[in-house]
Amino acid sequence: MVPPAIEFSWNASDSTPCSWFGVRCNPNNFVDELNLSNLGLSGQLGPEIAYLKHLTSIDLSNNSFSGSIPSELGNCSLLEALELSLNSFSGEVPESLGNLQNLEYLSLFSNSLGGEIPESLFRIPFLDTISLNNNGLSGSIPSIVGNMSELAYLYLDYNQLSGTIPSSIGNCSALQELYLNDNLLEGVLPDSLNNLDQLVSLFVENNNLEGRIPLGSGNCKDLHDLVLSNNMFSGGVPTGLGNCSSLTRLAAVNCNLSGHIPSSLGRLTKLKLLYLSENQLSGAIPPELGNCKVLSDLQLYGNQLEGGIPSELGLGINSSLTQVDFTRNKFTGPIPPNLCFRKQLRKLILGQNHFQGSVPSDIGNCFTLTRLILKQNNLTGTLPEFVENANLLFMDLSSNSFSGAIPSSLGNLTNITSVDLSLNKLTGHIPSELGSLVDLEALNLSHNALEGSLPSDLSGCYKLSKLDMSHNILNGTIPSSLRSLKELTILDLSENLFGGGIPTSIFQLGKLSFLQLGSNQLGGSIPPAIGLGIEAQSLRLLNLSSNRLTGHIPQELRNLKMLEHLHICCNNLSGSLEAIGELHSLTEVNVSYNAFSGPVPPALMKLVISSPSSFIGNPDLCINCHPQAGVSCQGYSTIKSCRPISRKRGYNHVYIAIIVCGSFLFAVFLVLGISCKFLRHKGREQNLLVSAEEGASSLLNQVMEATENLNDRYVIGRGAHGTVYKVTLGPTKVYALKKLAFAGFKGGNTIMIREIQTIGKVRHRNLIRLEDFWLRKEYGLLLYNYMKNGSLHDVLHETRPPLLLEWNIRYKIALGTAQGLSYLHFDCDPAIIHRDIKPMNILLDSELEPHISDFGIAKLLDESVTSTPSSMVQGTIGYMAPERAFSTKCSKECDVYAYGIVLLELVTRKKVLDPPFGGEVDIVGWVRSAWIETQDIEAIVDPSLVDEFVDSTVKEQVKDVLLVALRCTEREPSARPSMRDVVKQLMVGDSRSQSKHA
Repeated sequence: MVPPAIEFSWNASDSTPCSWFGVRCNPNNFVDELNLSNLGLSGQLGPEIAYLKHLTSIDLSNNSFSGSIPSELGNCSLLEALELSLNSFSGEVPESLGNLQNLEYLSLFSNSLGGEIPESLFRIPFLDTISLNNNGLSGSIPSIVGNMSELAYLYLDYNQLSGTIPSSIGNCSALQELYLNDNLLEGVLPDSLNNLDQLVSLFVENNNLEGRIPLGSGNCKDLHDLVLSNNMFSGGVPTGLGNCSSLTRLAAVNCNLSGHIPSSLGRLTKLKLLYLSENQLSGAIPPELGNCKVLSDLQLYGNQLEGGIPSELGLGINSSLTQVDFTRNKFTGPIPPNLCFRKQLRKLILGQNHFQGSVPSDIGNCFTLTRLILKQNNLTGTLPEFVENANLLFMDLSSNSFSGAIPSSLGNLTNITSVDLSLNKLTGHIPSELGSLVDLEALNLSHNALEGSLPSDLSGCYKLSKLDMSHNILNGTIPSSLRSLKELTILDLSENLFGGGIPTSIFQLGKLSFLQLGSNQLGGSIPPAIGLGIEAQSLRLLNLSSNRLTGHIPQELRNLKMLEHLHICCNNLSGSLEAIGELHSLTEVNVSYNAFSGPVPPALMKLVISSPSSFIGNPDLCINCHPQAGVSCQGYSTIKSCRPISRKRGYNHVYIAIIVCGSFLFAVFLVLGISCKFLRHKGREQNLLVSAEEGASSLLNQVMEATENLNDRYVIGRGAHGTVYKVTLGPTKVYALKKLAFAGFKGGNTIMIREIQTIGKVRHRNLIRLEDFWLRKEYGLLLYNYMKNGSLHDVLHETRPPLLLEWNIRYKIALGTAQGLSYLHFDCDPAIIHRDIKPMNILLDSELEPHISDFGIAKLLDESVTSTPSSMVQGTIGYMAPERAFSTKCSKECDVYAYGIVLLELVTRKKVLDPPFGGEVDIVGWVRSAWIETQDIEAIVDPSLVDEFVDSTVKEQVKDVLLVALRCTEREPSARPSMRDVVKQLMVGDSRSQSKHA
């Protein structure tokens, strides 16, 4: 379509085009200027334009021209200005443009040009401006650029230029603006840039530059803008930048800078923007920055700065600051008062520091404030009254120690979109006034001590997409009015005291992806509405664990085709898992500790392999084993095999008779065989009393040969229960041999053999397996699989350099150990009490999976005839429960206490009797005292874990485990949880953490 201006003025019958729109002629009626910018023209620029040989200026900018730039333009030798920007020209920049020796202005920015920059452009003597930015140019910047004495403006940003910045650029003495940002440039900033004493703007951000920043040593009095961000420089902020007296913007974000912020920056009295975020800067904010009276935007987040906010900075009455971001530093002290005295503060972001005290009350009167983030500090006191904050859009005060009630004035924040008050100590009821926040999209009040019911008024927040009220003391029923929140995608009401049933109205929320109702007091059955219609089919996570639910899993659950995480453990549910078996999208399932029965559906077998503990606690749940179909029962020690049903029940009596007779005959022959063998070998092997299996004498000979008759050179450990040897019988046959010293057994060898055989029958993935044993007159030998990573004690305290233990590894060790100990206490008949739980008895395989060792050994040695009253106190100093001081009797509660200490060692990486505790204080006393006094988990845990607290779910899970440890180490045995309860608590915490990551 031809623009009207051209259609009505361009007439081919005219004797001259000089009157046409966009055309200008010189006195001789030759066209010397063509300006058709901003007309929406399209098509290609033909070579015929070169016929206009008297052209001095061409402006076709901001149109839709495509194709290549005609090389014939190089014939317009009088051309002084060529403006082709904001089009869709492609191809390369014509080399012939270098023929335009009168050219002063060249602008080709925002096209689709590629290839290298022709060197000929840099031979044009009077060229003042080169604008080639926002194209796809590649190659390097020609070093010949240094010959351009008239060049004032060079824009090469937003291309794909590589190589180094030529040092010759320092010869461009007239250069005022240099834009090289957003390329692939590498190497160092040339020192010659200090020669550019007319330079006003230097932009080199978003490249791969390195080395020290050389600027500031020359005459930089005219420099206004210096933007260096997102490079890989070294060293610190140059002190010489304080000489750049005209500087208004200094940005060096993510530049790998270290050292202190130089006080010389205080001389920059015209500075408005200072961005030094995401570096390794340390020390305090220099008070001299208070001299920067027009500083409006100060961003220092992501460093290691410390100390308080200097009063000289004037963050308050004298402040010109409108935006402040100090996130992720180590600042301390109070937040200055009078923050909004000048009514211009818009953003106050001080999160993830160590600020103390209360929030200044005038924050509630700051009507200019749009963003308030004070999360993860040590702030206390009550929340301010929000009176004049109608412009506030985002507020995050989470992870502090605020107390008292949530002020009802929060309802005055009429434009707010997100409120996070989680992880505080807030009490009282949730104010119904929150229901008036019609623009609210996210509300997080979790991890407080809020009580009462969930206000039905929240249904007025119809834009709400995330609602998290977990970890409070809320009660009553879940209001059906929540069905009005049609935008809700995340609903977390877990860890409260909600009762009644699960309201069917929740499943009318068509966008709901994550539903967390675990750890409440919900009763009744799972409503069939969960899978009816299309509303709930977007659900990806469903957590109903640790409630009082009964009945069967509704068949409608199979309609949740997008469900990935299902947690229904620790209820009273029964029936089969058939409906779950049709959910092929599931990646995680936890149905443990219910009353489910029947076979595990084939589709869930992979989950049984990856997480067998997620199916335990269902006595009647079983696995259909069909080796011929490729389904073996090996590896499923936590779930029993389904018993095959006989096709003809009448044959049962026959089978029973055959089995009984066969067993009797087998027993007779076995007794005769053993007697004969005993008589045959009595003279030859008097010292060897018994072995665990047939043919074991041969294996014993191999063991003795491999260890050179238990030579000390093979010793890998010595403990209270004996000496441990490493036995290598082949490339894949590596064992640990424990030698136990005793002299007979109080009940005779038969009873001792029975005790060891009982130990040998115990099978669990977190218990070390007894492979074989032999008894001699003076000692016994127990053969176990060798654990590559040694003991937990070695990994925590002895390995040098210390092994990096991320939280997910520590948590796996904590949970696995708890599951193994729970199995000993509740799934063995009779129950086995370990009596000596400690890190040395927790061995780690190549995957750092824990395996409890020495279970049953303490009892075995206690019943040896050599045991004395003084030796009958089993256990290790520091790990023994307080009640052991008055009784030699060991109970399950004693194991729980010792396990709690293991957890404390895992979390703190301190020994049970660490010298820094002082005096006779052990790890339990130290942790309990520190927690009561500070409630600061970062002051207690291993410092290497604090770095992971950037992920709030990690910090939350570490805190949960710490609290479990403190419950396990209560002085009163009756106050300690059972190991089965410990497993539940850890698994619920893990499912909650995973759901937040989902």
